[in-house]
Amino acid sequence: MVALAAQSGPAAAQPDRSAAASAVVQTAPQRAAAIAQAQAGAAATAKAIGLGSGEALVARDVIRDGDGTVHTRYERTFAGLPVLGGDLVVHKKANGALRTTRAIAANIAVPTATSAGTTAPKGARKVVWAATGKPTLAWESVKNGTDADGTPSRVHTITDARTGKVLYRYDAVSRGTGNSQYSGSVPLGTTLSGSTYQLTDGGRGGHKTYDLNGGTNGTGSLFTDADDVWGNGSVTNRQTAGVDAAYGAAVTWDFYKNELGRLGIRGDGVGAYSRVHYGNAYVNAFWDDSCFCMTYGDGAGNTKPLTSLDVAGHEMSHGLTASTAGLNYSRESGGLNEATSDILGTAVEFYANNASDAGDYLIGEKIDIRGNGTPLRYMDKPSKDGSSADYWSKTVGRLDVHNSSGVANHFFYLLSEGSGAKTINGVSYNSPTYDGSTVTGIGRVKAYKIWYKALSTYMTSTTNYAGARTATLQAASDLYGASSAEYAAVAKAWTAVNVK
Repeated sequence: MVALAAQSGPAAAQPDRSAAASAVVQTAPQRAAAIAQAQAGAAATAKAIGLGSGEALVARDVIRDGDGTVHTRYERTFAGLPVLGGDLVVHKKANGALRTTRAIAANIAVPTATSAGTTAPKGARKVVWAATGKPTLAWESVKNGTDADGTPSRVHTITDARTGKVLYRYDAVSRGTGNSQYSGSVPLGTTLSGSTYQLTDGGRGGHKTYDLNGGTNGTGSLFTDADDVWGNGSVTNRQTAGVDAAYGAAVTWDFYKNELGRLGIRGDGVGAYSRVHYGNAYVNAFWDDSCFCMTYGDGAGNTKPLTSLDVAGHEMSHGLTASTAGLNYSRESGGLNEATSDILGTAVEFYANNASDAGDYLIGEKIDIRGNGTPLRYMDKPSKDGSSADYWSKTVGRLDVHNSSGVANHFFYLLSEGSGAKTINGVSYNSPTYDGSTVTGIGRVKAYKIWYKALSTYMTSTTNYAGARTATLQAASDLYGASSAEYAAVAKAWTAVNVK
């Protein structure tokens, strides 16, 4: 790690508060009990934080810090209708002091009757849309389909219930790409059933790995083996892709638990499942929250399964985002959603410390999707991919979310490693800054712990880049103190990508 330059005065004397402000690992029963307790007191909490008449809270997650602070994430309803974009987090200190982080500051008060001339889309549910602009009564409809490249789609459309105008549209299936670089000989969690081993990881929430065998629906067949020795490192062996997928899921689970204090993607101790050999020559991988599962294609010519560590960490972190901040998958919040997956996927790759796939700040560096040996994305200077943004501008939200993510990816690199030229694990980087300033990194571990705390306790569905700056500064203050070198570095790294 690169340490921040020593400071004089009170900042240099700041104690490391990270243990007290970091999440405490909860067992699944403990978490369930905490959520039930929060729900039992939801009416009193709604009153205490000043919600209006007709508004109610639905507890979704509870995170406890080492110092006794409890962060409870709620969805909001109005007149019994879900309020999309009404999510909030209540932060309760050990002394009982309360404060909130809200996706929308205003209380909800909308007429709940639809206009006589407006017809509800087939299968739609009535909601209050509050994520963009003034809260309004709306319909939410979901259409399932398949994109041109074979990726399933689940398009949510929000329509104004009075005018019929489309207010918002997004695809709930999160996509990504990775590489077929195998991780060598790796340990796997398996389960013996009778005389046959199954690729079921009982030590990590029961994660299962399935072979779709070219299918695009269902789960296919659970991988089994007679001697508990799986695959041979060759793409011609069907088990090999399953090994990489199971290993990626295991490392991601261990990273969440050991580094972030989280048991599984949802924090409930339940493992997701993985499907490999999806479709025919499918050059992609995706997370689908509706099945709580990860799916991998076999790549061009069915010779490059997209089952590497950074792909697993990236895609499964879409599930983490859905389970925490729920960042809307469009405009600036969508860029932050994608960046979260790049950031935590990169962190998983470094955490694994696997000699066959050393950690780097390159995304999809092994897949060669462009055919010229270049990565899919670069974190030190995102614009090197030809499409991504290095810095924030008022138009960055118009980019595809995989490209608007560049601003946060660049921030994370600068916060971790600093600006300028350097070589890490044999890879050369040269990170610029918007204002020509020099940034000194605080180290990758501190950087991803700040990001995770911001995501899980301060970001909401509508957080934009300005909100991300506020959230990460608050997280740095919690972990290291408002006068700490880490706090100052977060501020400087955001300024270096033009988020002020």
